[in-house]
Amino acid sequence: MSLSEFISMGGYGFYVWMSFGMTALLITAEVVYVKHQRKQILRRLQRMAQLNAEV
Repeated sequence: MSLSEFISMGGYGFYVWMSFGMTALLITAEVVYVKHQRKQILRRLQRMAQLNAEV
């Protein structure tokens, strides 16, 4: 089995590699989104703590 045969995967290589690529892209997007949400939540909690400290 050569490298080109492995990459082509019997004619289905395009679909297989595209699905691997989309999965990697979506996992990366999820990680970025979760980090962004975490920062927003921490900022919101900090503002709430400041407001409660003033009362």
